[in-house]
Amino acid sequence: MEAARQQKLEDLCRRFRPTLLAYFLRRVHDPAEAEDLAHDVFVRLAGIPLEQLRSAHAYIFQVAANLLRDRARRAKVRADYARSREAPDEAEVEASAPDPERIEEARRSLKALVSRLEELPDRRRQIFVLYRIENVARQEIARAFDLSISSVEKEVARATAYLMLFRESSR
Repeated sequence: MEAARQQKLEDLCRRFRPTLLAYFLRRVHDPAEAEDLAHDVFVRLAGIPLEQLRSAHAYIFQVAANLLRDRARRAKVRADYARSREAPDEAEVEASAPDPERIEEARRSLKALVSRLEELPDRRRQIFVLYRIENVARQEIARAFDLSISSVEKEVARATAYLMLFRESSR
């Protein structure tokens, strides 16, 4: 059975290889690339049950067309990536050019947030700053303030809620 399958694959290769090479060569203009693509077609052909193949010609050229589409898609991705690395897009240029109005608005917003943060009770503000800004672990904060971890979490949540109210009202 395996010898018969092998013989059928060789027959298909002999029969379609020259036509397939010509097909690929007209499209890729590179003999080595055309050879690789033709080889890929026959590798895929070897992976299917040949007895279920109704039209070898249709199957082989459908696989060939799909390989060319995949090749074109990969080439486009590579070209887009290369282009994106060469010239910054408008968003990058816009982001790198600071707008004086945006800078002033950010300063006002930050000043208001700091003012709102100072309105918090002392311990809550310290816990919030340690946890959210200084990235100190809850366990360490709990030990330093002689609190449970749950209490630290509640203080952080209350501070966050208070600051979020400021954020909502400033929009």
